[in-house]
Amino acid sequence: MKFLSFLAQASAVLAGVILTGVTLVTCASIVGRNTTGWTVLGDYELTAVAAGAAIALFMPWCQLRRQNIIVDFFTARASSAVNARLDRFGALLLSAMFLVLAWRTATGGLSARNSMTTTMMLGFPEWITYAAMVPPLLLTGVIALVQAFGRARIEIEEEDAA
Repeated sequence: MKFLSFLAQASAVLAGVILTGVTLVTCASIVGRNTTGWTVLGDYELTAVAAGAAIALFMPWCQLRRQNIIVDFFTARASSAVNARLDRFGALLLSAMFLVLAWRTATGGLSARNSMTTTMMLGFPEWITYAAMVPPLLLTGVIALVQAFGRARIEIEEEDAA
């Protein structure tokens, strides 16, 4: 799990760097537009492309830290064992969802590459954004899978010890 943790943290740091870069470009474009009339060509395109990749890059860290939204209204009074089983089941479902997302994103990226789809103003190849999203989506799915089965193994060992 340490290696997955390292990858998730590196992914989040990369997302932060990307968003910082986009923020600087956006600020330069706004300041330039309002002072000298100069603007960064395609700043909206850059923001859209980078934001999509950054969101995917933040997902592994979010899952690793179990910081996803949890609605516990119906399970607040359930036992810790029931909650643990539900958490494992939720992690398993989330893993399946992210692995499907990774597969479909990869398929979409291949399609965008084959059709040579680009952004309108910059002509930036769209498949690159898809390609940047696939590894963190896969990583999120793997982390959730490890959490679903790893936690179950730990709980079984604790029950045997008691």
